[in-house]
Amino acid sequence: MKMTSRGDHELADDIVDADSIMEEIWKEEEDPFLRFIDYAKSVLSPEEEGEDRDPNGNGGESNGPSWSWIASRILKTCIAYSSGVTSAILLSDLSQAWSEQHRPGAPKKRPECINQLKKKHRRTKLPKTVTIDSIYEKNFLSLTSVLEAVIVDAFLLPGTNICMLTLGDFWSSNTIDLYLHRRYYNLVDPNNGIVKKGREIFLTGCYLRTATEGSGCPRLLPTEYLVILLDEDQDDDAMLLGAQFCSDSFSSISFDAVDQGVSYSLYSRIESIGPLEIQGKFGSLQRKQITLVDNDGVKLKFLLWGEQVVLANLFSIGSMLALDRPFIARFVDSAIGTCEELCLEYGSATQLYLVPFIRHEEQVCVTLTQNRYQGSRLLSALDPSQGPKVSQVTLLCDSQGSIDFSNYPFRSCSPSVIDLRDKMTSISLYGVVTDIFRERNTTEAIFSLRIEDTTGAIWAKLHFSRSWSLGRLSFGHTVYISGLTCSMTKQNLLESHWFENDVGASFVNLSCLPALLSSSCLHKLSYLSDLSSETSSTHICRVWLDQIERCHVNTRFSHSLCGHFVNETPGGGTVECNFCHYSCNAEVTRTFHLKIALADESAKIFAWCTGQTATELLQISPDEFYELPEEEQVMYPSSLENEKFMVAIVNCRKHGYGVGDSLDLEDDTVMWEITRALKCE
Repeated sequence: MKMTSRGDHELADDIVDADSIMEEIWKEEEDPFLRFIDYAKSVLSPEEEGEDRDPNGNGGESNGPSWSWIASRILKTCIAYSSGVTSAILLSDLSQAWSEQHRPGAPKKRPECINQLKKKHRRTKLPKTVTIDSIYEKNFLSLTSVLEAVIVDAFLLPGTNICMLTLGDFWSSNTIDLYLHRRYYNLVDPNNGIVKKGREIFLTGCYLRTATEGSGCPRLLPTEYLVILLDEDQDDDAMLLGAQFCSDSFSSISFDAVDQGVSYSLYSRIESIGPLEIQGKFGSLQRKQITLVDNDGVKLKFLLWGEQVVLANLFSIGSMLALDRPFIARFVDSAIGTCEELCLEYGSATQLYLVPFIRHEEQVCVTLTQNRYQGSRLLSALDPSQGPKVSQVTLLCDSQGSIDFSNYPFRSCSPSVIDLRDKMTSISLYGVVTDIFRERNTTEAIFSLRIEDTTGAIWAKLHFSRSWSLGRLSFGHTVYISGLTCSMTKQNLLESHWFENDVGASFVNLSCLPALLSSSCLHKLSYLSDLSSETSSTHICRVWLDQIERCHVNTRFSHSLCGHFVNETPGGGTVECNFCHYSCNAEVTRTFHLKIALADESAKIFAWCTGQTATELLQISPDEFYELPEEEQVMYPSSLENEKFMVAIVNCRKHGYGVGDSLDLEDDTVMWEITRALKCE
């Protein structure tokens, strides 16, 4: 027999009220993609009943994922499932990914030496860090993964001289054994060795020896790529740094002394970590440049070659790096053919010590609007006395004082371009492209992109390692970009930059995303009558092809990297991309330039498209169409009348688009571009 109390009825009423309020919130949110992110955030980090709230409105630190983390993860899943996703798939993936990233350990099983260190642990996880628990669960470890470990024990395998380390970490209940590489054996002296119980180390480039039947537990095979952490507040570590690393400086290095066998121990700050470069005649050699600055302000390059480049995963800008016996070499920049006096390399006798940069925190004021934090709106609606009270949040700063917004819990800069300020990093933007052009005054691949949202617009400079790599992008397309930094120019103007190879950098064109059309949880259907000259978002519509006699089909050549049309140069013999402004004879492909009428129950519009979208609408490839006789080309579109499609449509002619030295409009007579199309069965 089921007993029902009055409290149960009240709770049920509250749930009904909450559901109706949620429906109203969803109706009010114009953009379904933003709406789903807010919904997912409320599911992943619901406010606990009776949760203490600061009466002054301070705090706001959230144990749940940040807005940008959710947005990036949703888009990553959409890219993986190009045929479409459901809300259940997205929520399941988000929940699993968040649990794996923030899995709580079992404190009762964690070794005591780790518990002691954890009390003063204020370091931010390195980007490629994995936990020991995840290694056991997946039975896999990538060579580029990082372990931020604590030595729980150091011992010799019985009957051998093989040294083993038992490692734990701050997030796992498990430990794992590592075969120590012999280059570190001199540091494991039981009396005064630095590699001992309680010492923190970073390591990467590890192979996992998995457990098989009868062979015991998984173990890590030896790796050369290990860094020993030091704490300047500990007397033993401070004495080591003072005695071994403070007598030499960059200025004291001489090649004559090096030739005579003199070795150096150097102490410096990591100023920058360069992108991965490809060297060698056949592009087979990898290199990374790390810029170091010593206490005298002198800079030197520390070069990593080949497999050594994974060592850069252990470093962070602002940390202090102590290099014992680095290899001294002459630096030659093969790109410009110049020679600097010297550089440092990771040699066979080199050992590295690191004093990690501890990022400080800063309180950031939050001006909450009702559409910014859906959870607060829901709470406020259920109980008016519990209105949105969060007014500030604590965020980390880097060594230059720039504030890191990667863990900002609210929808920072989306839509809130107006909130962008100097010294902001890891910013995510969601908006519409209103202008774009390639920088002509540099040999680098830099494109300026103007992104507009409901609060304003900002120019972002996109830096590519080689050439444009983001596929087709044009006016009116809706994009999500993460990893932006903001700074002030000498002219006191706000400047935004994005670097292709930076950690956390991503760029997704939602208007061209294949999964968008078949993911009903991320869009709402519009009628063609809903489109207007002021439309600035991507609309999803069910349409049929109409008035085929007005259809115009041409085949043209486009640049395969960016999807934009190319033109033959005046001298002939070469073609130049209208977008990249590169000569691209070897990178052209035949494509469609299609103008066609679309209709639904409410209206008709004339739109244009190119690339895969045009191929989907015409149900034939450009090359096949080009091979048809001319009379068949003329007659071909008539076979498509009344064919039904789901399409994504953007306004490519909105006032203000394409100002200045920008990309020429690829169709200056048609207002609407079809960015994706999917045939309806």
